[in-house]
Amino acid sequence: MQSILHIATDGPGLYEFTSDMRALLSGAQTGLLTLFVRHTSCSLLIQENADPEVQDDLQAFFHRLVPPSSDPSMSYLRHTYEGPDDMPAHIKAAMMPVSLQIPVAQGRLMLGTWQGIYLFEHRSRPHERQVVVHLS
Repeated sequence: MQSILHIATDGPGLYEFTSDMRALLSGAQTGLLTLFVRHTSCSLLIQENADPEVQDDLQAFFHRLVPPSSDPSMSYLRHTYEGPDDMPAHIKAAMMPVSLQIPVAQGRLMLGTWQGIYLFEHRSRPHERQVVVHLS
């Protein structure tokens, strides 16, 4: 099975799509699910989905670690013509996964109790992201 999942974002943050994956895998067999995001300024994460403060803290941490290019500490960046969030988004995507592998058993994601699947948007403006979904 292979398909493309479209995820609309409206700015920086973590967008959970675990339920979309569960629906897509309904009736599937056992295998290995591979997810791959087709962009260079966002990432994929498996992260806690019980307390929204976890997502807020992750976003705050990465913003502090890699601030916009308008921040004086980032004055060395040269790729700035697409906006102050663009090159920092590429840096964050280079630091985090752009693909994930998740075991599937009898059509069920073998995630832990508090684990969810997220697209981590690093850009400030809205985007429609594509995630390739492949079950083998």
